[in-house]
Amino acid sequence: MLFALGLGEQVLAVSHECDWPVGARHLPRATHSRIDSSQPSDAIDAQVKQLVAGGEQLYELNEPLLRQLQPDLIVTQAQCDVCAIRLADVLKLRDDCPELRATRVLPLNPLSLADVLADIARVGEATGVPSRAADLVAGYRARIDSIASRTNSLAARQRPRVLCIEWVAPLMPAGNWTPELIHLAGGDSGLAIAGQHSRYATWAEVAAFDPQVILVAPCGFNLPRTLIEAEQLHQVPGWQNFTALRTGRVFAIDGNGLLNRSGPRLIESLELLAQLLQPEMFADFGLRSYWQPLVSAP
Repeated sequence: MLFALGLGEQVLAVSHECDWPVGARHLPRATHSRIDSSQPSDAIDAQVKQLVAGGEQLYELNEPLLRQLQPDLIVTQAQCDVCAIRLADVLKLRDDCPELRATRVLPLNPLSLADVLADIARVGEATGVPSRAADLVAGYRARIDSIASRTNSLAARQRPRVLCIEWVAPLMPAGNWTPELIHLAGGDSGLAIAGQHSRYATWAEVAAFDPQVILVAPCGFNLPRTLIEAEQLHQVPGWQNFTALRTGRVFAIDGNGLLNRSGPRLIESLELLAQLLQPEMFADFGLRSYWQPLVSAP
C-alpha cells in the first residue's frame, strides 16, 4: 500500500512476510515468525493451536531495530492475530520504549473491498499524500466497475458455485473480502459469507454444495507451494465426484501474492477471478503467472 502510494523510499522496515513489490524484499525485517511454515498445512495448524493454547506469541517484533529506526508511523494490522503480529504487541512496544513515544500506530482491519479502499485513503492521510491516495482509489474503483458492469446482469444459474480454499487441512473456505470478489467476478461463494472471517468447514458441506469451480489458494503460500499442498486433496473422499473435477475447473492460485493480502493487489485478484469464473466474458484478461489448472479440461 505504501509503495503503491509512491512512498517506497520512506519505508524503513517491513514485516517478515512483505515481499511485494520487489523493493520491499531488501528492507530490514521488523518482525519474525515462530511458526515453521515449511511444514504441511495440518502441521502448521497444530503449531498455531499449541502456541495459542500456551499463551505464547506466534510472531515477535524486532525491538532493537525499531528502537534504532524510531519511525514516525507504524502501519500494522488488527485483522488476524494468526496471520501477523498482534496490534496489542505493537502498542505495548510503542508505550514501553522511550524512543517510540512519538510514533503513531495506524492499525488496518479490513473485511471487505470497500474497507481496503478506505484503508488506502487512511494511509494517504496519515502520510501526507491524500490526493495521491484519492487518485489511486479512483483508478481501482474504475477497474472494479469495469468488471461489475459486465457481471451484474448475470442470472443465478449463470454464476458457478465456487469453493475457494484458504487452508487445506483443516479445510477453511476463504472469507473476509474473497466472497465479495467472487460475486463481483461472476461467481457464487456459497460456503463463505462476505465480510466474515474464514471458518472451518467439512468436506460433507462441500459435497452438498458441489462446487462447479474450486480455487486452491492457501494463505501465505506461493504458487509452487500451493501445487505441493494441493496434492493431498486427491485423498479427500469423493474428490473426483465434484462437478469442478469432472469439468476440469480446479485451479491453484498464488494466494500469497494475490487473494490473501488486503492491499492494492486485490484488484488484480478480482481480475484473475473474473478470468477464471467467466472466461468467455473476460477472455481479454491475462494473469497467467499467478495460477495453474490442477486438472485437465474434458
